Amino acid sequence: MPAVLSRLAAMLVAACLLFTAQVLAAPQRAAAADPGYLMAHFIGEGSTNQQIYFSHSADGLNWTDLNGGGMTLRSTVGTRGVRDPALVRSPDGSRYWIIATDLCIGCGQSWGDSQSNGSRNFVVWESTDLVTWSAPRLLNVAGAIPDGRNAWAPEAIWNPETNDYVLYWATNATLNGVLKHRIYYARTTDFRTITTPQLYIDRPGTQGIIDTQIVEVPAGVGNFRYVRSSGDGQITIEGSNSILGTWTNLGNLSGIGLTGAQVEGPMWLKFRDRNEWTLYLDQYASGRGYMPVLTTNPSATSTYRLPASGSYNLGGTKKRHGSILNLTATEEARVQARWPSTAPKRLQSFNFQDRYVRHTNFDVRIDQNITGPDAQFRQRPGLAGSGTVSFESVNFPGYFLRHSGFDFQLAYNDGTGGFAADATFRQVAGLADSSWSSFQSYNYPDRYIRHYAYRLKLEPITNATGRADATFRATS
Repeated sequence: MPAVLSRLAAMLVAACLLFTAQVLAAPQRAAAADPGYLMAHFIGEGSTNQQIYFSHSADGLNWTDLNGGGMTLRSTVGTRGVRDPALVRSPDGSRYWIIATDLCIGCGQSWGDSQSNGSRNFVVWESTDLVTWSAPRLLNVAGAIPDGRNAWAPEAIWNPETNDYVLYWATNATLNGVLKHRIYYARTTDFRTITTPQLYIDRPGTQGIIDTQIVEVPAGVGNFRYVRSSGDGQITIEGSNSILGTWTNLGNLSGIGLTGAQVEGPMWLKFRDRNEWTLYLDQYASGRGYMPVLTTNPSATSTYRLPASGSYNLGGTKKRHGSILNLTATEEARVQARWPSTAPKRLQSFNFQDRYVRHTNFDVRIDQNITGPDAQFRQRPGLAGSGTVSFESVNFPGYFLRHSGFDFQLAYNDGTGGFAADATFRQVAGLADSSWSSFQSYNYPDRYIRHYAYRLKLEPITNATGRADATFRATS
């Protein structure tokens, strides 16, 4: 019996050692059911690509484009283009903001123009649920900076020492006779009003700095509570125990072959299940978008390492300078329900089959042989009720077909019940051909979507002409 017990004990010890070795060899990963990560970003140049796009990842390294790879928010203010979005959650999780550079390269602005006389504003969206966003608004941040010529690359972090947000960004301005980009900051509680901007980061001589992002580090990891990464000719790493306090230079990433001549737009991600971080860097020089750099201690540059080949996938669109949010399970469910990969469709007229529903200057009509994004819509679950549909514009996300005074327009969803009812329809068998579809109003069930003189109306249908006018087919 003692010999048997001895052998069993030896086997148990061996099994424990094997398990321990496996744990040490590979950090414990979060269960597949754990919530993932949301990235807000832009994807390139031009008016369409310089908008807000969302991507989702379950593990922080492999990303899927939301909304079928289409934009999720569009700026209709300022330059009508946005870059470098920062995604901010309030400490209690009750409010969210997106703050972005008001800049549209290749659509009326050049790099020279934007540096010497660019927008002094940021574009701001606000939400209480991460999926229904306000209309965009402008926030002037650089107008009070002497000789401030632009405002780029906003970031924001909650500061418990002052019980508000530190909003920081780059502005090209002349100081002490030197014109260059420096980082300025202001404090705010609501991203509507800010304190007077102050100089935050300045590099010696003529060396400018444009991109910087701060991450909070938990106790027990490194010597600093906060670490920031900045694009200033290098990818410089600094540490501090106070956001507005003194920062210590900790080195850069040149040791792993990355400098500011190759990469920019640092973007932090903290893995939720372990003390490991990814610093995403935008490979702007080679035009390849983001790549991850891994570390177990953000304040120790010797721990940064390049990823193994094939260990990450950024999805179908190029990911450019953005921001990542660690999602809760509730937030993740909302985000994935709101922006599924629904294919865009055109609505073809039954009795004028060369014509399709399209918006023009936010009015809605049927026009001939329209194939572009003005005639593309994503058919969403109805805003007002189950078993219904709503039609969201592809090139103006957040804008839906809605009736007002029984005339149709493309309008921004203001989140009200009235809007939801006006933009919701029951899809029924086509009134002129049951293999097609007709769309009955949710709040005026005796009326249907129809065209009249090529304009979309909401009217009762009483004859054969009306039935043909009120019949459509969703097609690619």
